[in-house]
Amino acid sequence: MSQPQSPTPPPQPRRRAPAGAAVLREDVTEAIRAAVFGELAAVGYARMSIEGIARRAGVGKTAVYRRWRSKLHLVLDLVSAIAVQGLPAPDTGTLEGDLRLLYEVTSRALRHPVASQVIPDLQAEAARNPEIAEALQKALREGQAGVANGIVDAARARGEIRADVDGELALDLMSGPLYWRAVVIRGPKPPKGYLESLTRATAAALKAL
Repeated sequence: MSQPQSPTPPPQPRRRAPAGAAVLREDVTEAIRAAVFGELAAVGYARMSIEGIARRAGVGKTAVYRRWRSKLHLVLDLVSAIAVQGLPAPDTGTLEGDLRLLYEVTSRALRHPVASQVIPDLQAEAARNPEIAEALQKALREGQAGVANGIVDAARARGEIRADVDGELALDLMSGPLYWRAVVIRGPKPPKGYLESLTRATAAALKAL
């Protein structure tokens, strides 16, 4: 005699995500981030608005406010992300080769139309806003320090520089010249042969430390 089958339980209703728990679309987030850089380059931080960012990104203001409370928090988030991304660490096998590649990449990045407008503008804003000052210093210094430390460590391992070379001084020697030209005096593209000369001079200075 066959056993009676158990009744099939009724389907459970799908649980709705609680209010405010919606997943934020990454493509919208990236569009907003790109729009911020565009707005910073076009109008500067002081004149930049959430409305302008949303319009450039092709989204509503609500999409921006769901991710960041204000334009300050938005810019702080973007600037802080620069430190995480950093620059690719050169690995050419020689100190001069690593420095030359670092200078080529950094020089191109600093001459980019967006970077050439955004960095000086944020530097000026940092003088009035401690939060931006801290985030900008962290982004620029940590991004460069990670690469510079890698170059110095590799040069130490190859015996090209002393084992006890001052890392802070090495960072200043390696990073200072291009940022001076791009951010402080905002000079034009370096003249022909400048990066080669800078490479030789920096390598010689590091070996003399």
